[in-house]
Amino acid sequence: MSPALKALIHVQHLLGTGHAVRAVAIGRALAQQGVRVVLATGNTLPPTLDTGGLEVVALPAARAADTGFTRLVTATGAPVDAAWQAERRARLLGLAAALAPDILVTETWPFGRKPFAFELKPLVAAVRAQTPAAVVAASVRDILVRKDDPAKEQAMALLARADFDCVLVHADPAFVRLEDSFGFAADIADLIAYTGFVHTPSPLEPPGRDGCDEVIVSCGGGPVGQRLIAAALAARPLSRRAGDAPWRVLVGHQHGADRLAALQAAAPPGVTVETARPDFARLLARARLSVSQAGYNTVLDVLAAGTRAVLVPFAEGRETEQAQRADLLAARGRAVVLAEAGVDAARLAAAADAALAAPAVATPVNTDGAATSAALLIERARRKRG
Repeated sequence: MSPALKALIHVQHLLGTGHAVRAVAIGRALAQQGVRVVLATGNTLPPTLDTGGLEVVALPAARAADTGFTRLVTATGAPVDAAWQAERRARLLGLAAALAPDILVTETWPFGRKPFAFELKPLVAAVRAQTPAAVVAASVRDILVRKDDPAKEQAMALLARADFDCVLVHADPAFVRLEDSFGFAADIADLIAYTGFVHTPSPLEPPGRDGCDEVIVSCGGGPVGQRLIAAALAARPLSRRAGDAPWRVLVGHQHGADRLAALQAAAPPGVTVETARPDFARLLARARLSVSQAGYNTVLDVLAAGTRAVLVPFAEGRETEQAQRADLLAARGRAVVLAEAGVDAARLAAAADAALAAPAVATPVNTDGAATSAALLIERARRKRG
């Protein structure tokens, strides 16, 4: 009997938590098939995330200093420097050497996370040298952030061609394809494997009547969405179709206790403010309307719930991904889109009314991405072994 496979997954989320959610889901799917999985995380995982079955190793944490993603800081807010990089790289390479993985998954890299090339390039090289038969896979979401300079995208494709066995694209190609947001997808077409979307429905049922006929407002797991939250606190009485519904505003844990308390104090009658909940998806299934940004995991929860939706895509800095995803849903009659820059109470109320007036539209997509990713990685690893 051959020894069990070992997998190392590297994930680094900077602001939102979607990257970590996908990486954990794929790791759990691998673990359920008997693979020993070590998840190396470069930032604090959200408390709502179930990591059962995984060995989680926390690297020295880094995050984006602001929504412009132009500067990285440590967990204490200090600038990332060469000494910090050297320590983190040494820890990661030591972890890889001790594990000797048969499967290495880098979340986003080489299609992003360039500031972490200092550890990711050496990581891939070390795994290749130690275990030549290891499968090295890039894990990317449905839509990439477009680059202003095509040469940057070409460089990503060249890195993928040189260092990777496959590129797992976590999307349903009938809904969106990699070439829709990456200009050099054709250059790596033989590496691309569409897995379907990675979606793990919440097993938790909300207590009592939480969520029933409510408007659920959410802004993801990161410290963003301030404009959306401010608009939601004042929009309820302005809405003709949702003014009679309870509004529940869910705030990411990274906003902090003081910010949460201030928002709760400012909430008018009929509006509840609380932290993000692990039963979020089931809340949506009970809701009259979802109001949210257009992050990967939130959109999948909205599609799975079948709830009418208003999407306010995150668009600070040079972010293009959420706007493109929101437009895809709007084109299918599945959501009303409101630009983040122009969001206020009146516009949000009008968007809510428009979404509730529209006919319900089903948008079936393949959401077996975690299981498919695991099966593909295991099959390739076993094939390379023998």
